Amino acid sequence: MILHRSASALHFCRLSAQPKLISQCKHSSSSFAHCWPSSRLQIRLCWLNQRQQGHARAFGTAVATMDVDRKGDDSFFADDGVSWTSLGISDKVSRALVNAGIHRPSTVQAACIPSILSGKDVVVAAETGSGKTHGYLVPLIDRLCSLQDGSEHIVADKKLAQSHRLSLVLCPNVMLCEQVVRMANVLAGDNGEPLLQVTAVCGQQGWPVNEPDIIISTPAALLNNIDPKKDRQLDLLRDIKYVVFDEADMLLCGSFQNQVIRLVNMLRFDEKLLSRTKESGTERPLLKSGHEDEEDMQAEIILEGEESSEEDQGESLDLVEKIEPVTIKKDWKRVRKNYRRSKQYIFVAATLPVNGKRTAGSVLKQMFPDANWVTGNYLHCHNPRTEEKWIEVSVDTQVDALLQAVKQCFTSEDNDTNISRTMVFANTVEAVEAVAKLLFRAGIQCYRYHKDCSLDERAKALADFQDKGGILICTDAAARGIDIPNVSHVIQADFATSAVDFLHRVGRTARAGQFGTVTSLYTESNRDLVAAIREAGELGQPVETAFSRKRSFRNKLKKKARSETIPLVRTTA
Repeated sequence: MILHRSASALHFCRLSAQPKLISQCKHSSSSFAHCWPSSRLQIRLCWLNQRQQGHARAFGTAVATMDVDRKGDDSFFADDGVSWTSLGISDKVSRALVNAGIHRPSTVQAACIPSILSGKDVVVAAETGSGKTHGYLVPLIDRLCSLQDGSEHIVADKKLAQSHRLSLVLCPNVMLCEQVVRMANVLAGDNGEPLLQVTAVCGQQGWPVNEPDIIISTPAALLNNIDPKKDRQLDLLRDIKYVVFDEADMLLCGSFQNQVIRLVNMLRFDEKLLSRTKESGTERPLLKSGHEDEEDMQAEIILEGEESSEEDQGESLDLVEKIEPVTIKKDWKRVRKNYRRSKQYIFVAATLPVNGKRTAGSVLKQMFPDANWVTGNYLHCHNPRTEEKWIEVSVDTQVDALLQAVKQCFTSEDNDTNISRTMVFANTVEAVEAVAKLLFRAGIQCYRYHKDCSLDERAKALADFQDKGGILICTDAAARGIDIPNVSHVIQADFATSAVDFLHRVGRTARAGQFGTVTSLYTESNRDLVAAIREAGELGQPVETAFSRKRSFRNKLKKKARSETIPLVRTTA
């Protein structure tokens, strides 16, 4: 049986040569966990049980472990003369960075931090593993700490400087929210306490009791917490001065689009009210809860997001929180009024195509035409620190090729910790389960990460994978933003369904200046997409030309299916 007969289907269940290996691949996650008797796990890899030496770091701090002398320096780090203080970061935050083991800024951080400190809107479009998260966290934490310490010179209005200022970071899912919180809390003062109060509003966590300095949330969770309580909404909009959209390309398209539209227009309307108040010299008016303010908030530019279907969104929307449907009026006025800006908007993404009117990059250029753009050296390009292997497989050879690729990982251990970490990507939950069963039958233990696992199970899988090493079998839910240090090997058991997904998958290795290996298994149906990606890599060019391949492949498959059914219908008639 074929699990999915799509452009990059994983055919493990069809293989007659291995019937005993995948005979139970339809079991649920819970039943699968119980079908591993301890007696069958006698063949274990010794490094799976080894604990990582030293202090366990939070996800996302891989930059702290970069061994420049061993690996050889390259463009990941900024020039030797560039330091945190030379970028405008205070001594207090600089000490916190050094104490966390982050001694030097990366090239992307050196480029984006001055732009963010300037107060202008900023778009950070840089390759995965380039240090983007701390690239926006560090300057925002620095500005908020300066206000707490009484350094009001960065704000012209001293009365405003004395009021509470809040940073809002929006992420597409719960796991990314929690990861950003961990990365912010890494920056601690001399007393060992985090420099600022950082709170996640997502998952099981409700609205914070104490007033935080930074709120990390998903768009849905934020709206669910502020819509029913207008007073909370007014206070929040009044306090927010810095807004970050992490994984901006994902937030600006698909199912997130309407939620982000609402939030952006609420924030902009608050800016307009403040601007009006300052011009008139009166006290700041409060938002009304009536229809009038709703209409005013809709007088903004329309976001024209890319078409999205359930098939397009797939696993990438894993862990996304639900929200009540929001009706976005199609006759919104396309009006841009000049007003005094009081909030800063920062957009961060590892893939941000600008070709076409509906792409996220094009939308940003329309909405924020004056924003500063910071682009990484390898945006949309092949990472030169990555060794790539391409293996075309068939139904008969796919299992053997996968097992061979996994076994090669056993010999590539990290020299510092003697721990090897390999991520194996498949396109569906069923395919992940089939691969996990296949490896188990071969005596190889692994972790699983997909939408059918609970939040606790996913968090534990990531923690164990970071701490003990081993093999993580996952869907694209683990491809975006999840930062696990020192992943030495990425294997595509299923080839990615688009060039964007490909870039995010391979970006799990060779992060923070490290080196890595990517082994991609692909079938005849993926050949055109693979050819486009490989050609771009050989020419040293971005892979934008392959970005639109997903839709064209799907349309081609639909046409092929229709052509195959037409003769049958005619014969029957």
